[in-house]
Amino acid sequence: MAVPHFDNANMDDKHIIARIKDGDTHLFEVLLNKYKDSIYSLCRYMLENPQDAEDAAQDTFIKAYQGLKSYSSTASFYTWLYRIAVNTCLDYKRKSSFLSLFFFTDKENQIEYFPSQAPSPESAYATSHSMHALKKALNNLSTKLRAVIVLNELEGLSYEEIAEILDVSVGTVKSRISRAREELRKNMQKITEQK
Repeated sequence: MAVPHFDNANMDDKHIIARIKDGDTHLFEVLLNKYKDSIYSLCRYMLENPQDAEDAAQDTFIKAYQGLKSYSSTASFYTWLYRIAVNTCLDYKRKSSFLSLFFFTDKENQIEYFPSQAPSPESAYATSHSMHALKKALNNLSTKLRAVIVLNELEGLSYEEIAEILDVSVGTVKSRISRAREELRKNMQKITEQK
C-alpha cells in the first residue's frame, strides 16, 4: 500500500503532533527541522561549550519525542519545546558545576572564533572582540538571568511566552529582564575597562 503524500510544510504543529500520536512518527522530523536551529541557538547562548549546546539540543528533541504523548495542545508546541530546552540547559549547567569541583578547565585560554562578513581585518578583530566580550558578559550572569535575556533579546520571545517556558509570572520575567540588562551593562563595562 502506498503512503499518501502530504505537504508537511503547510501543516501546523498541532496537526503534525496529532498525526505523530496516531502513528506517523516519521513526521517528527518535520518538527525537528523546523525548530533545530532555534533550539541549538538557545542552548548555545545558555551554555558556554558548543559541544554541550549541541548535546543539549539533541537531548531536548529526544525528551520532546519521548514526552509527546503527554503534550497538551493548550500550549503552543514551540513554547513547550523551549521549556524542555531551558530545563535541559539548566541540567547541563548543574552537571558542569558539579564536575568542575573535580576537573580543572582553563576557560580563559579557550578561544572562540566568530565568523565575520567584515571586509577588513580590523573590522573582523573588532567584531570578534565585541562578540567575545558579550559572550563573557552573558556567561557572568546567573542562569536565571541569562535564560530570560537570551529568550527575550536573542530569541525574540514575548514576556508571556518566557513566563510560560520558565513557569514563572510575567512580573517575574519583567523583573529578571530588567536585572539581567543592568548586570549585563555592568559586566560589559567591566570587561571593556579591563582591556
